[in-house]
Amino acid sequence: MSQTQLVSPETRPLRAWQRSALARYLATSPRDFLAVATPGAGKTTFALRVASELLRDRVVDAITVVTPTEHLKYQWAESAAAAGVALDPEFRNSAGGTSRDYQGIAITYAGVAAHPMLHRNRTENRRMLVILDEIHHAGDAKSWGEGVYEAFEPATRRLALTGTPFRSDDNPIPFVEYVPDAEGAPRSRADHQYGYAEALADNVVRPVVFLAYSGTSNWRTSAGEEISARLGEPLTREQTAMAWRTALDPSGDWMPAVLAAADRRLQSHRDGGMPDAGGLVIATDQTAARAYAALLTGITGVRPAVVLSDEAGGSDRIAEFSRSTERWMVAVRMVSEGVDVPRLAVGVYATSASTPLYFAQAIGRFVRSRRQGETASVFVPSVPVLLGLASELEAQRDHVLGKPQRPEEVWNDAELNEANTVKDEPGEQEKAFTSLGADAELDQLIYEGATYSADEEDYLGLPGLLEPDQVRTLLSQRQADWIAKGSPRTGAQARATPATEPTPPPAAERGQSVRERLQTLRKELNTLVALHNHKTRKPHGKIHNELRAHCGGPPVAMATIEQLEERIATLRSWR
Repeated sequence: MSQTQLVSPETRPLRAWQRSALARYLATSPRDFLAVATPGAGKTTFALRVASELLRDRVVDAITVVTPTEHLKYQWAESAAAAGVALDPEFRNSAGGTSRDYQGIAITYAGVAAHPMLHRNRTENRRMLVILDEIHHAGDAKSWGEGVYEAFEPATRRLALTGTPFRSDDNPIPFVEYVPDAEGAPRSRADHQYGYAEALADNVVRPVVFLAYSGTSNWRTSAGEEISARLGEPLTREQTAMAWRTALDPSGDWMPAVLAAADRRLQSHRDGGMPDAGGLVIATDQTAARAYAALLTGITGVRPAVVLSDEAGGSDRIAEFSRSTERWMVAVRMVSEGVDVPRLAVGVYATSASTPLYFAQAIGRFVRSRRQGETASVFVPSVPVLLGLASELEAQRDHVLGKPQRPEEVWNDAELNEANTVKDEPGEQEKAFTSLGADAELDQLIYEGATYSADEEDYLGLPGLLEPDQVRTLLSQRQADWIAKGSPRTGAQARATPATEPTPPPAAERGQSVRERLQTLRKELNTLVALHNHKTRKPHGKIHNELRAHCGGPPVAMATIEQLEERIATLRSWR
């Protein structure tokens, strides 16, 4: 391979964490090095600096970059070219080689697993640096892990990168060191770690505000029973799954309302200092993605970009969207880890995927900061598993073998492997379920693990350019103002109020229907629950359960006006 002129390392400034990691790498000259850095922190830049140094010092003379997706091969090649390193993203196993003008290749984990001996021979015949991007994917399948190990065991140097060094299974990740933790379980060990909290403090990534939307979902079972349940309230595993699925149904009211709110938030970003801010809707499958695109067309008057994994030209469409000023893109799974669209500022998490790995990588699409002060807003269904993941965004996780990574009651996401499969016949689950619709309302906001409550419009219009401490201050101020304004007292509150205070008129006198009154009370109760959560740190579900134990009655979705009023009065008395 030719010795293409490299960009001098001194001419490409590094961030503080990259300089620290590079110094450690060059000082120790390890054969294996695992760098864990939050999405958006600049793992690619760090790896290419290492590659440039090793090529310049003739420690290695060839590079192989392994990625989880086809799109990322081309993204790596483009970034490498800017650093003076020529990578061939179109290498094919069938060809077995590439032009001598290239200093290396980019290939997927699947490509390596398909012909590991070919890549072992390439590795043995050169002083090879292997860059394993998002290394946790090497454990996705037994054949992938075995193929990666067989192909690159002879490598001169191996540099592993990941933003999420954990998995929900016990498949060991090749070339990652595991050391016993306090309980004796093997835990992955990183050589350098740079988490979201550190990156946020360094203004390397954007602060992310989660807007969690609740609402009452209605569906019919195969037995003909109609069920009503509210997102975010204590429900069985099956009820939560059905309520969640009903909310994501594009034919209901929940998704149109959330998409409209997200578009208003996007406009606030554009008006507030991010004129090219873009939005991304992450859908569960192709059918939903196309339906969401149709909804956005009706809301904005412009058809959004739609990226489906099995359609030709998907990578080109992502690149085109990244360079443009289009408002929205809708995707299934193609826009995932490593995909770089820095102008994404608003997201709608419209998928049933709930693993910490998938959630972290999805949110990573919105944290890439271009300049100081940019923020991100992500809309999510108000379900316990997602609220928990949003609250723990700053948590750093390792891959632990031999013990579960998440509670048994949380959903398994194996069905996502079929997300892009076109099915002609409905499955058993589809036959057993009929969505009857769901409404939507803002339940709470989550930022830095804390929850905030107020009126929807108070938050949709927040400026798009804010420092992390300004976000915290502004959210607290909006909540304080909302509490100070107060809300209409309920009948139960009036009974607990001194006689000198006027009793509010009944719902009928205010022109509210029963449905409107129930919705008002449910929203008020959920807001108070969120405030109580902020004060006590108790989960929302536990607070609802304590209220039911104290006051009696059914879940909120089936409670009467009087029962809701009693719970509101009780919760106010606890404050």
